[in-house]
Amino acid sequence: QVQLVESGGGLVQAGGSLRLSCAASGRTFSSYVMGWFRQGPGKDREFVAAITWSGGVTRYADSVKGRFAISRDNAKNMVYLQMNSLKSEDTAVYYCAVANGWGRLTLDALEYAYWGQGTQVTVSS
Repeated sequence: QVQLVESGGGLVQAGGSLRLSCAASGRTFSSYVMGWFRQGPGKDREFVAAITWSGGVTRYADSVKGRFAISRDNAKNMVYLQMNSLKSEDTAVYYCAVANGWGRLTLDALEYAYWGQGTQVTVSS
């Protein structure tokens, strides 16, 4: 099993930046995919970004491409989401998740087996 704890959320003005962190505990495997999802008010949970634990290959939702960057530190069992040029529509609870994806950068939430509790990001206009 893997436990995930997100941190770094908060209130930021439009155009600003935040960096979210996700600390993983338990066993990790080279086949894992680390992902970030978000759920805004009255909206479904949506894919944001993913990265392979081994190799660091990334995938982004079109809505955040060019503004957000996902990264990981394997030695520290950490995954990060750097968010720049934030917009009001980025307001959401952000969740860290892990998939046993064998390197597949899936955007399907059903393929992610482990989830953190989420951290709130609020972007003011």
